[in-house]
Amino acid sequence: MISDIILIGPIRTGKSTVGKLLAEKLGLPQCSMDELRWGYYKEIHYDEERAQQIKEKAGFLGLYRYWKPFEAYAVERLLYEHRNCVIDFGGGHSVYEDDKLFHRVKGILQPYRNIVLILPSPDLEESIQILNERNGGIVSNKVDFNEHFVKHPSNHALAKFVVYTKDKSPEQTRDEILNIVKL
Repeated sequence: MISDIILIGPIRTGKSTVGKLLAEKLGLPQCSMDELRWGYYKEIHYDEERAQQIKEKAGFLGLYRYWKPFEAYAVERLLYEHRNCVIDFGGGHSVYEDDKLFHRVKGILQPYRNIVLILPSPDLEESIQILNERNGGIVSNKVDFNEHFVKHPSNHALAKFVVYTKDKSPEQTRDEILNIVKL
């Protein structure tokens, strides 16, 4: 089993902030998918013009769908390239509607024992409300992405642990993660 710590969860749950604190405490590098993903996407011919056209025609929902194969590839590449680190995924890198992409990512993550889902609250409706307050809500073509990311089964299926951040500082969240992971 691989002991890297991987943080997953919806947009604006604090994955990067907590990832930085974990990396500092453990003396490990932090690998943030949000910083690395575009380079990986381009390896398999991500087309920014096409993405913009899709967004103009189909909104964020269309763009989100276009991103999915690139996101699965980025997960594969990041985990192949980086070891002995704290990894924080982007909000969509652990949510897959397509079974084939989901099982591909699940297979890639299988040897990792420290996959932590970060959510604001065990109450999913409260989590959605907190995220809406943080990011103003992300709605496209009648799809509420905060609700989608919080309620989609992929995150829970991939996670080995779940940590809730409500009423906790980032440092308290870091310490809780350190108490539950297996290093």
